[in-house]
Amino acid sequence: MVEPSDRRRRAKHLGPERRRPMLLDAALEVFSEKGFAGTTMQSVADAAGVTKPVVYDSFANRDELLLALLAREEQHLVISIVAALPADPTVGTPEEHVLDGLTAFLSTAAENPQSWRIVFGAQYGAAPVVADRVRAARAFLVEGLRLTLVKSLPGVTDPDANLPVLAELLASMTEASARMLVVDGTDRTPAELAKVVSKVVGGGFGNV
Repeated sequence: MVEPSDRRRRAKHLGPERRRPMLLDAALEVFSEKGFAGTTMQSVADAAGVTKPVVYDSFANRDELLLALLAREEQHLVISIVAALPADPTVGTPEEHVLDGLTAFLSTAAENPQSWRIVFGAQYGAAPVVADRVRAARAFLVEGLRLTLVKSLPGVTDPDANLPVLAELLASMTEASARMLVVDGTDRTPAELAKVVSKVVGGGFGNV
C-alpha cells in the first residue's frame, strides 16, 4: 500500500492524467472503508495526500471520479466472469459447470475484495449514472449465464421462457456468495460456497 506521504511527494511532479491512477487508488481505499456517502472529493484528497483542487484537476466531480473507478475495477469483474464461464458448455453437467466456474469466480472475488466492494456498494445511494453503470455490469453477467444455460441444459432451446428466470436466479446466488466473501466476512471458502450453489443447481434446474 502506498502511504499518503509518498503520494503527496509524487503528486507535486505529476500532471492531471498521471495523477488519475493515484487518485483512483486513494478513492478505492476510501470507498472500501467509508462507502459511497463517505467518498467525497475531500476524503479522496486526504487519502492521496493532495489538496482538493488537485482532485478537481483530474475529475470534474464525485460522479466522474466514481465512474472512472468503476470502469477500472469492472475490468476485474469482466475478466473473472469470462474465466468462470465453461469453455465448452456441452461437456459436463450444469452442476459441474457451476461448481468449477463459481469456484474460480469467487476465488477471484476473494483475492480482489476492494474491487468487488466498489461494484457492490456503488449501487446503493449513488447517483443514477453510477448505479446504471453497476446494473450494466450485472446485465453482462446474466447474459453470459443465459448463453451458458442454453448450451448446457438438456432440452433447452433459445428462446425459452425459463432462461431469463434461471439466469437471474443463478446470478443472484453468485452475487450473494460473493457478497458473503467480500462484505460479510463469512468463514466459508470460495470452494465451499460454490459447492452449495452447485448442489442447488443440480437438484433444481433439472426439474424445470
